[in-house]
This record gives sequence, structure tokens and C-alpha cells, in this order.
Amino acid sequence: MLLEQYGLLMEMGPDGAAIEGSFWGDEEAGLVGRRLLARSDTPIHSVLHEACHYICMDATRRRALHTDASGDYDEENAVCYLQILLADTLPGIGRERMFRDMDAWGYSFRLGSAKAWFEQDAQDARQWLHHHGLITLQDLPNYQLRA
Repeated sequence: MLLEQYGLLMEMGPDGAAIEGSFWGDEEAGLVGRRLLARSDTPIHSVLHEACHYICMDATRRRALHTDASGDYDEENAVCYLQILLADTLPGIGRERMFRDMDAWGYSFRLGSAKAWFEQDAQDARQWLHHHGLITLQDLPNYQLRA
């Protein structure tokens, strides 16, 4: 339901099968058009990261989307920030788990961890998300997501 509000359809594939549209391969989530593809062993950070790429891109890029979400440095930061915000909306996930998962996978941030980056160095990501109408800043740190 979370992804549907952004026009994204989640499709689960069979365990062990290649995931169509996966940029990283293995068990990592894939994107093809408005379909987010995963398996039961796909990490939640991967699902949220690819979903946030879709949410952050414009309609032109969405229409041509297959495997590589592209985007620039600022958008990538916004994607990482948004996936942490969305993790808070999922029961049993939350931002603390997302920080740990992102660090374990190998996301790299200037301050050495996802949590430090999110709390101390992500103002550019917040501004990007606000500029593109995805969050309101006046409510931070108790942000409001816009669908």
C-alpha cells in the first residue's frame, strides 16, 4: 500500500530467479517502468531505495525506466534520505534498522555512517525533497511525506 500511493506496483518473483530490472543483480530489487520487482530474500533497504528512485524521478524518466534509475548526486542523496523516512512508516522496520542495513550493505557517507549523515549532514537532501514537493520542511524532524 505504501508504494501504491506513489503509483508503483510491487511484484514478487520466485526465489532463486533473476530479478528483472535489477541494477546490482543477485537479490537486489529491480525497476521496470512502474514495476518494482523483488523476491522474498530481497533486502528491505533495496526495495525502499529503488522505490525512492522511482518516487524522485520525473514522468519522462519513469516512462523510459528499465534497470538504471540514473539521477545525479543530489537526487541520490534525496533517495537515501527518503528511504529512511519511508522506513519509519513500516511496522517493524524504522529508521534505526534502515541505518544499520544501509551501513552493512556499504552505502558510504562523508560522516562514516547513514545515521550520522542523516542527522548531521543531509540538509541538501531535505532541501531537494522539499523543492520537488516530496516533504514539508516546517515539520522536520517530524516531517510530513507528500504522496
